[in-house]
Amino acid sequence: MGHMFSKKKVTRVTDQDRAVLQLKKQRDQLRSYQRRIQSVMEKDRNIARRLLQEGNRERAKLLLKKKRHQETLLIRTEGLLENLELMVHDVEFAQINLQVMEGLQQGNEALKQMNSMLSMEDVERILEETQEGVEKQRELDALLLGFSLTGEEEEDVNRELDELVGLELPEVPSEPLPERYPPTKVKGDRGRVALTAS
Repeated sequence: MGHMFSKKKVTRVTDQDRAVLQLKKQRDQLRSYQRRIQSVMEKDRNIARRLLQEGNRERAKLLLKKKRHQETLLIRTEGLLENLELMVHDVEFAQINLQVMEGLQQGNEALKQMNSMLSMEDVERILEETQEGVEKQRELDALLLGFSLTGEEEEDVNRELDELVGLELPEVPSEPLPERYPPTKVKGDRGRVALTAS
């Protein structure tokens, strides 16, 4: 009965996800391989040092040759690791690009759908109806107030309004204002400073 109330999570694992996972596994295997080689190189170097102390120069030389070969392998491994990292980044970036493109496509479809709901004729009709409504309201306002102004009367009202606005503003002086002199400092007792105008 408990399974009736539980929800299963559905995850979508894409081929790109599998590819990234595989690349990361290979990267981790190469890093593990690098650590093993470095460990072996360190041991071989210590053994070569001990062999030299014991006087066994030929075996020490053989171990150092082996170490040199392992260093070459490490350099190649570094190149492989770098290529794997670049591949992982490229695949992940391609996934992001794909998601962005899918989002843009969905947005474009939604925009087309909304635009198809309103045609240019509908918009023009709505604007005309709105303008007609505004004009009708002005006519009703004029009837309710009992009068309407002609164009000339409207200009007279605007001119009178401008004159009233001009009357309310204070006059600006035309002469320059007198200059103020800066206060001078006078030392008082105990180092206090008193300000006096000269």
